[in-house]
Amino acid sequence: MTAKEVFELRKQGHLEEAYEAARSLYATDKSPYTSLAMFWTAVDILRLRVSEGHLDEAERLFAALNRLVSTVPDKDGWVKDAFDKCCNLMGKGDVRQNLMDNGPEHLQTGVWGEDLAAAFLREKGYIILERDWHSKHRDIDIIAQDGETTVFVEVKARRSREYGEPTDAIDIHKRSHLRNAIQHYLKYRNITHYRFDVVTIIGSVPRTERSENALR
Repeated sequence: MTAKEVFELRKQGHLEEAYEAARSLYATDKSPYTSLAMFWTAVDILRLRVSEGHLDEAERLFAALNRLVSTVPDKDGWVKDAFDKCCNLMGKGDVRQNLMDNGPEHLQTGVWGEDLAAAFLREKGYIILERDWHSKHRDIDIIAQDGETTVFVEVKARRSREYGEPTDAIDIHKRSHLRNAIQHYLKYRNITHYRFDVVTIIGSVPRTERSENALR
């Protein structure tokens, strides 16, 4: 197994297999490209373990990433960006709970909706890769893996239909921002199989529905 083959496994969505292959390779080869493969597969598995609720293992992975990050080549700043996101992810629970308890109502609704959407997707067998992924001033609520397809998810939550349907908020400007952010991520991760979904949540007892291919 080579580092190139590890990246190919990762591209195909075989995250666990890619991680184990990278670990085996890294045990005997500490070259820059192998270190890069080790870093990215460990990032993938850390995110996966957090989404699964296996926080003890996520903490161990984070400690390993903390030791590894200074040895990994970072020509475009993507490694630093990914590591910063892992730092945020490991502390996200407290931040999100604080928003739920003390934040403005619209932020509370947003956090509430994203948490429900992530749970909904996990129940459907999706792997949550990213939450609140940012590209400059643009963001994507959830990025998930559905088999070999990367799914970009916009979450729209409302307590009622008093102000219209949740999808009404996805106007032409929002769609433009989403397209730009998605294109950045596709290039960043060299992804070819993808789609865009909208998860809508309405009511105090949420009803979650998935609307595929809604980005036009």
